[in-house]
Amino acid sequence: MTIVNIDDLRLAARRRLPKLFFDYIDGGSFAEETYRRNRDDFALLKLRQNVLGDYNEPDLSTEYLGRRHSLPFMLGPVGFLGLYTRNGEQKAACAAHAAGIPFCLSTFSIASLADLRQVTDGVLHFQLYVLDDRTLCEEFLGAAEEAGVEALYVTVDTAITAVRERDVRNGFRSLTRVTPRLFASLCRKPAWLFDVARGGMPSVRAVEHRGEFGTGALEQAANLSRRIDKKLAWKDIETLRRRWKGKLIIKGILSPEDATKAQAIGADGIVISNHGGRQLDGAMSTIAALPDIRDAVGPDFTLMLDGGIRRGSDVIKAVGMGADAVLLGRAYTYGLAAAGQAGVDHAIETLRREISITLALMCVSSIADLKERGSHLILKQ
Repeated sequence: MTIVNIDDLRLAARRRLPKLFFDYIDGGSFAEETYRRNRDDFALLKLRQNVLGDYNEPDLSTEYLGRRHSLPFMLGPVGFLGLYTRNGEQKAACAAHAAGIPFCLSTFSIASLADLRQVTDGVLHFQLYVLDDRTLCEEFLGAAEEAGVEALYVTVDTAITAVRERDVRNGFRSLTRVTPRLFASLCRKPAWLFDVARGGMPSVRAVEHRGEFGTGALEQAANLSRRIDKKLAWKDIETLRRRWKGKLIIKGILSPEDATKAQAIGADGIVISNHGGRQLDGAMSTIAALPDIRDAVGPDFTLMLDGGIRRGSDVIKAVGMGADAVLLGRAYTYGLAAAGQAGVDHAIETLRREISITLALMCVSSIADLKERGSHLILKQ
């Protein structure tokens, strides 16, 4: 199969992964309306074509969170990358840093921040789920400081976990050990099984020293999920703001009101996110939420966006409508699951190429030019 786009990587990942893990990556909550809306609403926006420009390769570099990066996207936090391929987090981070963009590690990861620092000295960000065990949260923050993490992303839309029906059917997060039935399912994907098994029994490195979380990634993940603080409130974010000296990003904002609250307590930015359609089903898409949030926070507050990014044109539409950059999730995870680091490289290069060609066809010279002229270049139906 010739892989030419992100959807091709998705099909390749589906062929290689056990259903349990592919559905965890691919699925949304309840009827998956928000999951589909994230994609469908990009199609409601049109790009303005211009011709006969003085062609030069567009400059895709842009600045966000205090640094200039090579591309207007980065690799966002996705859980359990090390279950999709051996050393998955390390491979994704190395691919991101080779491309000149940050990598954000999820709390729900197989590898630790220290593991990543053994293979790369590139820009690391860390995504924090606030747990009811604040002592463990402090351990996470200490590890982030030791690893030189520049930005902390606090996910705020998962205090109550929605029902992800694919996961329920497959037993993901309810299974705490490999049952005979699950083992039989895993054996149907021998290439995946051989690859992951070479690294030994996967575990969540950040909590493997805590016996109460159990042993093995499945049991540890289930116990971590139960420990997410269901009473998380703005006052807790204010406390975290005082504790964390680096960049603080609030991830999971969809309303202008919440965006201005994050701005008021001193956050350095937000990620407009509905958790990839995995939480509130029936919520608006992130691209639809963007304009009103940008109007509310003004032009200088850092806005990032995730959800539904599958094409370079999606990145262009988001940036043109006011996002400083976008976070990739499924788009690069499909590549990782399909072909390891080479698959992530392929996903990044695919989007880079699509962005460059599309901007050239619009006679847009750079990401800075796109941001300046965005209201003229992105047309609503």
